[in-house]
Amino acid sequence: MKSIKKVRWGIIGCGDVTEVKSGPAYQNTEGFEIVAVMRRDAEKAADYAKRHGIAKYYSNADELIADDEVDAVYIATPPDSHREYALKVAASGKPCCVEKPMAPSYAESLEVYEAFKEKEIPLFVAYYRRSLPRFLGVKKWLDNNEIGKVRHVRWMLTKDPSDLDLSGEYNWRTDAKVAPGGYFDDLASHGLDLFIYYLGDIKQANGIALNQQGLYTAKDAITGTWLHEGGITGEATWNFGCDRREDLVEIYGSKGKISFSIFGEDDIVLENEDGVQKEFIEHPKHVQQFHVENLGKHLFEDIQHPSTGKTALHGSWVMDSILGNL
Repeated sequence: MKSIKKVRWGIIGCGDVTEVKSGPAYQNTEGFEIVAVMRRDAEKAADYAKRHGIAKYYSNADELIADDEVDAVYIATPPDSHREYALKVAASGKPCCVEKPMAPSYAESLEVYEAFKEKEIPLFVAYYRRSLPRFLGVKKWLDNNEIGKVRHVRWMLTKDPSDLDLSGEYNWRTDAKVAPGGYFDDLASHGLDLFIYYLGDIKQANGIALNQQGLYTAKDAITGTWLHEGGITGEATWNFGCDRREDLVEIYGSKGKISFSIFGEDDIVLENEDGVQKEFIEHPKHVQQFHVENLGKHLFEDIQHPSTGKTALHGSWVMDSILGNL
């Protein structure tokens, strides 16, 4: 891979996530260029290409994947189409980055992972928190044993139902056919992936998952427990029908505690025998910037990317174990 000097990317699904979070990061990264985008609505694809200075646009994903000027593909569609598009990219022999989660189920994620593994093609998944300085600050404290031996991790994530939830209008994020766990699939995946990154693989996971509100078909109340291979225990509750928004992770150790949020940009907090230390680490304007730069390091310099198909596959297994879908 070191002989590669430039990668020309094509994006399948140029929706909201690509406007600020990810798309500009690919354009800003040295050695990367976006040469084509695809959206089923040709007018919207053309508008996106024009606004972002991209030469070509398609309304058919097969045409983008087959384009000889596209070296690699970023799939930024809803999860129910990830498997379909990713398998086509694998068949084309091109590297791929897929938005998270990799697919709606562990079985589909495994199929995608094995397709790329068989051809020895790089597969990445957009768990960009593994590359963000704010979360690397927490990792530094853990790696430096600032709280001693880690014993337990706990996460509470709650939110009130949105106007869209209450309206009954269609939302793919709460459609069980697209996202069986609803907001759990979209949100919990980020935190669970981060805990695996911090504390190692999980060897056992269980949970309770149900729909308490009856507002949509997906699950809206999930509680999970798990055990990391190193003996660290974990627990979390995700409830999307409460009266308030809460997002608090607490990592307990033999000599202290670390607290932070997954989705907020507040201080990360360390409590140990030296007192309380708070640190504010701002996110970049384009939140996937460091994730995308690490794609470049992987492709150009053989420096291992922190979020690959293999790491995301393990997260899919954990999520399906908590949902009771295995």
